[in-house]
Amino acid sequence: MACHYIEEHGISIRRACRIFNISVTCYYHKSMATDENQQIADLLIKLTDENKNWGFGLCFLSLRNVMGLPYNHKRVYRIYCELELNLRIKPKRRIKRAKPIPLAVPDRINQSWSMDFMHDGLNDGRSFRLFNVIDDYNREALTVEIDFSPAQRIIRTLDQLIEYRGKPVQIMR
Repeated sequence: MACHYIEEHGISIRRACRIFNISVTCYYHKSMATDENQQIADLLIKLTDENKNWGFGLCFLSLRNVMGLPYNHKRVYRIYCELELNLRIKPKRRIKRAKPIPLAVPDRINQSWSMDFMHDGLNDGRSFRLFNVIDDYNREALTVEIDFSPAQRIIRTLDQLIEYRGKPVQIMR
């Protein structure tokens, strides 16, 4: 625009640059790197054709370290993006699993029990565990035992529960 204004109205270069708010050095600057940019573009295209799964990082390292070219990474990245060589990010494949066997629904009391542990902590830092046993038929909580180390107590609790309710057909974890 400044060149056109200088030719049409015959004003000085300095005044035209001031009107369009550009520096005089910017007016005189001529780009000289077009041949180098084309060389970089050709090399990038060649590298990505030979190595389909290379992204920008490997291409730049190949230009810099293998070929010994002194180009700036910002310049090479700009050309890489202009050529639209950006490597497509592949979505992660989901693992296809076989259909799980549906859970058997109990049809009477004491056919199936479920056991589980839960834990929590006190304000003083000690942790305690809860041992839960549930009848799967009617979702009745058969017992909830709370203790700091429940190993011996679990055996005693299960023995008491079997004595009181009878032995189940199966116990689920």
